[in-house]
Amino acid sequence: MFQLDQIQAALADQNVPGWLLYDFRGSNLLARRVLDLPEDEVSSRRFFYFIPQQGEPIKLVHKIEQGVLDHLPGEKRVYLPWQELEQHLQTMLGDCRTIAMEYAPKASNPYISRVDAGTIELIRSFGADVISSGDLIQLFEASWSEEEWQLHLEAEKYTTAAFDLAWDFIHSAAKQGEHVEEQEVSDLIMDHFAKNGMATYHPPIVAVNENSGNPHYETGQGKQTLIGRDAFVLLDLWAKMDKPRGVYSDLTRVAYVGPTSPQQYNDIFNIVAKARDTAIHGIRSHFADGKRVQGWQVDRWARDVIDEAGYGEYFIHRTGHSIGQETHGNGANMDDLETHEERHLLPGTCFSIEPGIYLPEFGIRSEVNVYIDQDNQVHVTGGPVQAEVATLG
Repeated sequence: MFQLDQIQAALADQNVPGWLLYDFRGSNLLARRVLDLPEDEVSSRRFFYFIPQQGEPIKLVHKIEQGVLDHLPGEKRVYLPWQELEQHLQTMLGDCRTIAMEYAPKASNPYISRVDAGTIELIRSFGADVISSGDLIQLFEASWSEEEWQLHLEAEKYTTAAFDLAWDFIHSAAKQGEHVEEQEVSDLIMDHFAKNGMATYHPPIVAVNENSGNPHYETGQGKQTLIGRDAFVLLDLWAKMDKPRGVYSDLTRVAYVGPTSPQQYNDIFNIVAKARDTAIHGIRSHFADGKRVQGWQVDRWARDVIDEAGYGEYFIHRTGHSIGQETHGNGANMDDLETHEERHLLPGTCFSIEPGIYLPEFGIRSEVNVYIDQDNQVHVTGGPVQAEVATLG
């Protein structure tokens, strides 16, 4: 639901004079969601919606698609030739000299860069400074409702249960002296998701031995994918309830097929788990003290642990990502590697914490989800946090 009062309050709180939301043929999913537009009804002409910090919004729509923003409040202006579009844009922005758009300076954050450079140039030609709408997007696209939080908890029940299902399947085969292929485990989990009314954009990662050393490994079949006695397995799975506004649960755990996990696995797991727990503790302590947290800080808390242990070169991805209706959502990421994430962790947002160490022989990642509620309480989801390598002996 579009929330004009809340948006203008946020503009005042962030000292932003105005927010210009723009889309062309579905190029700006973030704006479309803020404006509560159906995802399956993409218009073919450019539209703009300007929200000043105070006063009435203004819509600018093409003559053959005049009704595209009719569900929103504000004055409607209609253009036909490109000259008219530019003239209306300049007049509707008026004296506003700082405009938020879905943009990141110097390509610093591609997750929110949805407005093309030419459109940014056009707005700047009117004498306006364009700034990033990053934290605004978080508030009005990445922030969950109570319904979404409950859908996440519902999804978590089934994603967590999938690990027990997979471990039991592998263990039963190993007891008989048999092997299972990675793909068989993946298929088992996908059947489990389907039976429980879940959806996912991609099957899980099931990676045995050296395959687990590739963070984006594609689960396969054949000799190199056989899981049996003395195998090490990484299982990364994600799914959401197949319901409107369903949001993802995204988790990773590891296991050894045998009664006692070898020390080499335990040593690396303990470093990864310490990095994970250090990041979680940093978030909790900052929120308890009323301090704001930016995504890059969380990444550094985890990364410093792995660096100090001597494995920094083997931690080759960010510490975590935003979670929403997509597995990788549109809020702040826990990242000071791929980007310097300056967006803040905000109430109502969810994200993963998933440090990892990826060696040639094996890789270990431990992933949980963190949700910050409207009272700034920090919730870790995904069942009991994995404290040691699971043993399937």
